[in-house]
Amino acid sequence: MAAPTAYALVATDLDGTLLRGDDTLSDRSLAALARVAEAGARHLVVTGRPAPRVRPLLDDLGSRGLAVCGQGAQVYDAGADRLLWSVTLDRELAETALGKIEAEVGQVYAAVDQDGVDGLTLIEPGYLMPHPTLPAVRVSRRDDLWCEPISKVLLRHPDLSDDELAATARAVVGSLATVTMSGPGTVELQPCGITKATGLALAAEHLGLGPHETIAFGDMPNDIPMFDWAAHGVAMANAHPELKSVADEITLSNEDDGIAVVLEALFPQAR
Repeated sequence: MAAPTAYALVATDLDGTLLRGDDTLSDRSLAALARVAEAGARHLVVTGRPAPRVRPLLDDLGSRGLAVCGQGAQVYDAGADRLLWSVTLDRELAETALGKIEAEVGQVYAAVDQDGVDGLTLIEPGYLMPHPTLPAVRVSRRDDLWCEPISKVLLRHPDLSDDELAATARAVVGSLATVTMSGPGTVELQPCGITKATGLALAAEHLGLGPHETIAFGDMPNDIPMFDWAAHGVAMANAHPELKSVADEITLSNEDDGIAVVLEALFPQAR
């Protein structure tokens, strides 16, 4: 059955968007996504989390399809538990970018997400995980971060705000990497040119769908490229002002089932 709206693809961020603050999904959100599936449309998770940190959530959603992970650096097939596509951040470029940032703002604390379906999150001394529920392995020195190929680097500064750190990083990193801000305490470096939009475009093409059929939901500046690509972008009430400024619509917060409110209107329950 064809979707009853112009949207055959529903792309959702996770943290601050589909997930509540305790990393759970509400029954109302699950029911709204079930309506999407019943109508013949597809739901696609598009998140900054790497594939290994997304797999349990996809299980909760009952999803055996595709997910865009690692800020667009990975397209993950949950059913086959494999990456259909991935791109890594060169170690030398990452180290050079870090050096340029630290030359401007002093010491930063770094972490990395390793590539692959079983990749680890490694954190150097001083780095505090923004999501304490996510597993991470502490290493003894920065050089240990580069022991395996990585998809991105995560940065924290002891004094600067996320906006200040991201702005400085963008000013000095140039073409060495793409700088994103995906949540509180989460400024990231990923391969140059890689965004949620690049991963979403690849996944949508694999599904035979395009931007004109896509509605996207998000809450942070890293969702801006996804909104630019999709036909309709919906920001959460708790979203960063930068994202709200480019959104086509603003819904309720993630704690108030903002995604479900929109989807219930777009995909009425079958009678």
